Amino acid sequence: MAGDHTGPVTSNSITDVPGIRVGQAERIGDGWLSGTTVVLAPPGGAVGGVDVRGGGPGTRETDLLDPRNLVELVHAVVLSGGSALGLASVDGVAQRLLHDGVGFPMGGPGEVVPIVPAAVLFDLGRGGTFANHPDAALGAAAYDAASTDVREGTVGAGTGARVGGLKGGIGSASVRLEDGTTIGVLVAVNAVGSAVDPRTGELYAERHCVPGDLPPLRRPTEDDLVAARAAAAADPSLVKPPFATTIGVIATDATLTKAQCAKVSGVGHDGLARAINPVHTMFDGDTLFTLATGAREPVDVFAFQDLLTAAGDCVTRAVGRAVLAAESAGGMRSYREAFPSALI
Repeated sequence: MAGDHTGPVTSNSITDVPGIRVGQAERIGDGWLSGTTVVLAPPGGAVGGVDVRGGGPGTRETDLLDPRNLVELVHAVVLSGGSALGLASVDGVAQRLLHDGVGFPMGGPGEVVPIVPAAVLFDLGRGGTFANHPDAALGAAAYDAASTDVREGTVGAGTGARVGGLKGGIGSASVRLEDGTTIGVLVAVNAVGSAVDPRTGELYAERHCVPGDLPPLRRPTEDDLVAARAAAAADPSLVKPPFATTIGVIATDATLTKAQCAKVSGVGHDGLARAINPVHTMFDGDTLFTLATGAREPVDVFAFQDLLTAAGDCVTRAVGRAVLAAESAGGMRSYREAFPSALI
């Protein structure tokens, strides 16, 4: 069970992994409801891996993370709203890294190519104007905001996110294993499927969370359940599945290969499946990256299995935290607004 073999962490976020920083920027109002999140590796980079699932992914530089290919180190990962148009935000991050001299060395001083894989989610039109999407300027603003403080909820790439019929957002969680290895996760929850059990109104993720992940909760009342079902039935956007996609980053201070990072990402998707139903649909492009900073000694296969299990658990917990932290926006009700009786 999640937490049985773990120790305490500092902030319960991805930045509990030493050297990892997060920056976020968003635009809300005047037709906007979208944003960008950047997860920065330590200046020397981190070994990267990825697992892309679902029928509608929007990504950049994922082929580079194939273990058969040359480049080992990633300098940042960008998560953004805006669907394929939102990939423009990556340019702003890459230019900032280039200016700071961070990237794959190509020759003399300053001659580097930043390696910035990215994934996007669909939120076009949720602020009112379909064409509004994150661009290079918003990506640069996210980079400039990078720190070890991680905002959650209706921020960054989660600004325009929805999950089922409710507001989605950014969530993060972390864990420290008994051997000292730290694992952190950040997700932008934006799914066709629901994070809520329709029979009870409870979050699927709730049963997998550890003390401190969520505020005190109880099963919602039947009145709240009836009202939520009525609201969903009246929502025209739910008549046909909307385009969506949940994206995220798993980070660890372990020393891993690219192949091991890909495996971590794959098990991370198991964590999504515990928190969202259905998941990996034809209308989602669910994508999880993994960054391994290599600050600790390489692990044996048994310790690696512990890391895999904990990573999946962290993803589930981060989804739950995202849904609880989200605030109503763009006509999308938050879980807290839809199920007020769940809050103690």
